[in-house]
Amino acid sequence: MATSGGNQVKESVFAWEGKDKTGKTVRGELRAGGEAVVNVTLRRQGIMVTKVKKKAYRSGKKVSDKDITLFTRQLATMMKAGVPLLQSFDIVGKGHANPSVSKLVMDLRADIETGTSLNQAFRKFPLYFDPLFCNLVGAGEQAGILEDLLTRLAIYKEKTLAMKAKIKSALMYPVSILAVAFIVTAVIMIWVVPAFKEVFTSFGANLPAPTLFVMALSEFFVQWWWAIFGSLFAAIYFFFRAWQRSLQMQRFMDKLLLKLPVFGDVIRKATVARWTRTLSTMFAAGVPLVESLDSVGGAAGNAVYLDATRKIQTEVSTGTSLTVAMQNAEVFPNMVTQMVSIGEESGSLDAMLGKVADFYEEEVDEAVASLSSLMEPAIMVILGVLIGGLVVAMYLPIFKLGSVV
Repeated sequence: MATSGGNQVKESVFAWEGKDKTGKTVRGELRAGGEAVVNVTLRRQGIMVTKVKKKAYRSGKKVSDKDITLFTRQLATMMKAGVPLLQSFDIVGKGHANPSVSKLVMDLRADIETGTSLNQAFRKFPLYFDPLFCNLVGAGEQAGILEDLLTRLAIYKEKTLAMKAKIKSALMYPVSILAVAFIVTAVIMIWVVPAFKEVFTSFGANLPAPTLFVMALSEFFVQWWWAIFGSLFAAIYFFFRAWQRSLQMQRFMDKLLLKLPVFGDVIRKATVARWTRTLSTMFAAGVPLVESLDSVGGAAGNAVYLDATRKIQTEVSTGTSLTVAMQNAEVFPNMVTQMVSIGEESGSLDAMLGKVADFYEEEVDEAVASLSSLMEPAIMVILGVLIGGLVVAMYLPIFKLGSVV
């Protein structure tokens, strides 16, 4: 990025209009530190500038993992096609629908234009490009196979993104249904039950125990609804804040998730798939094993496997084989360690790790599909017992209406 007097100059995007050497009107956009820089740059290109206007920056949505994955795929495709690096950044940046992504890409382009390596440019934005991403790009630049490494990285990110989406969909379905059930129950308690209560008080008969219980619960909801909802939302908010900020909380929750009766097995398989896929990608790129393990633990997305990876890295750095170190960690299935052992003996560790990742990704697909089919009747039973129980409790007194009349 351009500098003046040792201070960084803030660059903006300018829309310009002018005439070329043939007198033809031309238009375009240019990123520069000011209108004067735009005029000088275009004059050097033989363009007589007639109009320059600074474009207002439109704030866009947050840059997501999906945006970074798409950017990686587009960059890999264009470099494979022989498009120059700076021109590739121009195409991606100007063609993206999210202004936040466009700004990120153009900032990267500005750094690269001043001579910064692609790897170092990515490292300036750690919020979007993790060490795994930067290490692979750096390995590709050093080995002269940047196009191949970007393609491999795009495939890796696409598979990881798809895996995360499947796990989220499996977990969100029951959570959303239970949330709706809670809201429906609250509506019944606050508005419907009191209306029945007014009718029942005119009966002059003793009410059944289930009806009395529901009415008492309704009175509690009506009186303390603000405290119930406030406490619930506050508990959820502080729980997730603590989960994000506290390492102890993360470790506790990650251990708990792996022990869940049904979901734990799916989460474990997905974690193993990410772990083996990441190590396979790093090792195939020529990154040394000990250095690869730095990125693998964090990419697994689970504190239990992060701690296990650090233990494995320590043992491998002292000369222990990867197979023995993984066995000592006691978090990997026997099939995984056997495949790794075969890979080490045959010299094809990256290929074996890739096969393990493929196997567990398919296992997760099947588990999520079967989980969805099993959860539907279970959720219907829960809703039927909850909502149906309330309805039956409120209609029981009506059966006594004949005796009262």
